[in-house]
Amino acid sequence: MTNSPSPSRLVSDELTLLAELVPLGGTQIIELGCGAAALARELVVRYPGAQVTGLEVDERQHAKNVAAPQPGITFMAACAQAVPLGDAQFDLALMLKSLHHVPVPLMAQALAEVARLLKPDGHLYVSEPVFAGPLNEVMRLFHDEQEVRAAAQAALDAALVTGQWTQAAEVRFDMPVSFTSFADFEQRMMRPTFADHRISNAKLAEVRHAFEPHCTAEGAWFERPMHVRLLTKIG
Repeated sequence: MTNSPSPSRLVSDELTLLAELVPLGGTQIIELGCGAAALARELVVRYPGAQVTGLEVDERQHAKNVAAPQPGITFMAACAQAVPLGDAQFDLALMLKSLHHVPVPLMAQALAEVARLLKPDGHLYVSEPVFAGPLNEVMRLFHDEQEVRAAAQAALDAALVTGQWTQAAEVRFDMPVSFTSFADFEQRMMRPTFADHRISNAKLAEVRHAFEPHCTAEGAWFERPMHVRLLTKIG
């Protein structure tokens, strides 16, 4: 495994990046905090034989997932720190922008759960947004994730010294993110089903003021810096 040659690489399809780092065809995969499972749904189409178990704690999102079944994917309502499945079942675990959503005191427990679920030499792919960039400057006005994102990286660092893991790769890249309008941004980012950001009228106006300079006739476009760490369970 090697690092990305450039930290400024633009990646619009993270599944392509994932496939560069680990084999996907015919693998047993668990995604912890799958959200709408967009990557998982594409993964089982592109890589025959792959099976994905998608865990989600948001009851509303989980209900939507179950209502849209797809061959190759099993959805479960469960959290990363307490997975009701047996040991050593999976080749690969995915945490896509989800580790920083685990309560900080439970991050180590969640990573220990992942180690339990993986087969020897199985991989953990963690993709986390970096606390930087123009989109982050808008987001932090109503949802400042600086501490929890730092805690996620610290939890990975701590996991590496437990003797359970080795780091196989580390990649930094930019991911394009677009919104058709401020209303689109408000719905997707400010009022998600899994969190109540308690948006007052004054806060809404403040965020709109920060967002609108990024708007064009085609919408608003950002490049979100991302940080991937690929850990391998020591067999």
